[in-house]
Amino acid sequence: MAALVLTTSVAFAQEEEAKEKPQLTINGSVDAYFRTAFNDAGEASTDPGTAFANQTGFALGMGNLIASYETGKVGAVLDLVVGPRGEGATFNSDIVDGIVNQAYVYWNVSDKTTLTMGRFNTFLGYEVIAPQSNFNYSTSYLFSNGPFSHMGVKADFALSDDFSLMVGVMNPWDTNDITTTGEYSFGAQLGFYGQYLNFYYDSGNNGGLGTEIDFTGGFDITDSFFLGINAAYDINSNGTAEINDVELDAKTGFYGVALYPQIATSDSFSIGLRAEYFQRIVDDVDGIGDLDIDATTALTLTGSYSVDNFILKPEFRLDSLKDGFTDSDGEASDSLATFTLAAIYSF
Repeated sequence: MAALVLTTSVAFAQEEEAKEKPQLTINGSVDAYFRTAFNDAGEASTDPGTAFANQTGFALGMGNLIASYETGKVGAVLDLVVGPRGEGATFNSDIVDGIVNQAYVYWNVSDKTTLTMGRFNTFLGYEVIAPQSNFNYSTSYLFSNGPFSHMGVKADFALSDDFSLMVGVMNPWDTNDITTTGEYSFGAQLGFYGQYLNFYYDSGNNGGLGTEIDFTGGFDITDSFFLGINAAYDINSNGTAEINDVELDAKTGFYGVALYPQIATSDSFSIGLRAEYFQRIVDDVDGIGDLDIDATTALTLTGSYSVDNFILKPEFRLDSLKDGFTDSDGEASDSLATFTLAAIYSF
């Protein structure tokens, strides 16, 4: 019996030691693309006003390197990015200051609770910064106008197998370093059966986002047909608008919806459409009243061909906004048509 107890104790100690052994994981991605506009009249005419992948000709997306180190219940993540997409995601073109996409520490307090502090990518929206995690290579207006990252602390709770809750306190919108105003933002996410209802609030001062309510989800219609959904409404009562070169106080914001139907035709190839409606809000401009701003619509058809960790994405995109673009004669145009071929490798 004593021998059995000793053997069991030794085995238990070895198992615990194995669990506590530090684990280092490194992964990341590299992407590049070619892009052309069919009504090209210069750089200004080929940018739809969404984040990333707006250059013409051959261009680099970003290089991404993520190191994760975990010991037992605690760990840290350092996510470094370089290239135009990385610079845009961090709001910094300086290669030294602009390479940190995420940097946070975490503590798995229990099987159902995790605390995280540092800089982490946003919980809002259907799309993310890393191109390999999106079906479409170019990004939506909804994603481009929300926050990319947050600096603060959050708590994630697994309420059940199907329900989750996240609450967080952070610096204001896209203030990834310190907050010099003494203001903070608040965020929450309720997950239910793979659907997520998101809430974000900051005062809206100093260019803040204000209040945003966002729904992100999707449904497997069949084994090969998936429908993704993103809808958002944002309002900032302390915003500003420029009228005749004069900056005036205004309520600003946006609302919109995007649908993502995707069909897998084989194990290696899928095709998907992003159909988006996006409307900006500018009203109560120092007594002037609401500004009549036309809505933007965008249709993006993307193919996705995978070979091991390599993804090739041909993409056609059509953006429509009254007098929002320039045609090849330099005249105002209501539409912008582009083609992009992107190559992504993740590891």
